[in-house]
Amino acid sequence: MMYVYHTPVLLAETLQFLNPQPAGIYIDATVGSGGHAEAILNLLSERGKLIGFDADRDAIEFATNRLKRFGSRVSLVQENFRNMKSILRDLKVDSIDGLLLDLGVSSHQLDEAERGFSFRGDERLDMRMDKQQKLDAWTVINHYPEETLAEIFWKYGEERSSRRLAAQVARYRVKKTIETTGALAEIVRPLVGARFLTKALSRVFQAIRIEVNEELKNLEIGLRDGVDILRAGGRIAVLSYHSLEDRIVKTIFKEEASGFFRSQGKLLPERPRTARLKILTKKPVVPSREETLANPRARSGKLRAAEKIT
Repeated sequence: MMYVYHTPVLLAETLQFLNPQPAGIYIDATVGSGGHAEAILNLLSERGKLIGFDADRDAIEFATNRLKRFGSRVSLVQENFRNMKSILRDLKVDSIDGLLLDLGVSSHQLDEAERGFSFRGDERLDMRMDKQQKLDAWTVINHYPEETLAEIFWKYGEERSSRRLAAQVARYRVKKTIETTGALAEIVRPLVGARFLTKALSRVFQAIRIEVNEELKNLEIGLRDGVDILRAGGRIAVLSYHSLEDRIVKTIFKEEASGFFRSQGKLLPERPRTARLKILTKKPVVPSREETLANPRARSGKLRAAEKIT
């Protein structure tokens, strides 16, 4: 299957904040088609190294071919970045100089109809980034209780009509299994109308995708582990594409840059701690008008960056 190049979003800005050092060790936690990784490797010397992770086997195969000219300076692993700490132990890597996370779904995953990520086609509901995992969108839509579906549509899609949509799905599937992305889109259509259909479908499909791939949970684990393995002076850069992702990044950066640790209980006092990060982006960096015109999928991108200080 041909893999479509994913145009790297905010590439120059990402490199500026990541500030790759020639002999450093860097992780591209979502290597995709290798655009950001290639740009980082071009700035490294023969002593530098990049380790790339991706749960999608197609992405790893494509990036392997694209980056093969860098030889042993690059190592690619088909694995979710939430597991990078244990993988690095196996690779005998104790700490790193930089970490990049480019979140969300890739152009390839959206454009390849059989992956079932897009509501613009009519393929079997899937949405798995790792095609070996069991849970897929078909299972979520056809077997999750109505109340759980409503919660997912609201929590992960911020969809105001979450309860009505979940009820409509539940009524439909009693009579007939919901097999495809097109069938799901047709169920949503009469509830929101033509004017708001595209935005509603975007929110619903985003919510299902996040649930299938545990994206927000993985992000929180990966970010906190990333801060752990960064050495002093190392940088972390995160590209997010919707408010739920950006909120997690902003919150964790703020916590790690604070001199206090927030207790779990609301009534418990904050405890002193040593700040571990210095935030480099007071506000998220967004693509220029020129970039969004050249690459429309960049329009929702937000970049946040921080530096390890302890």
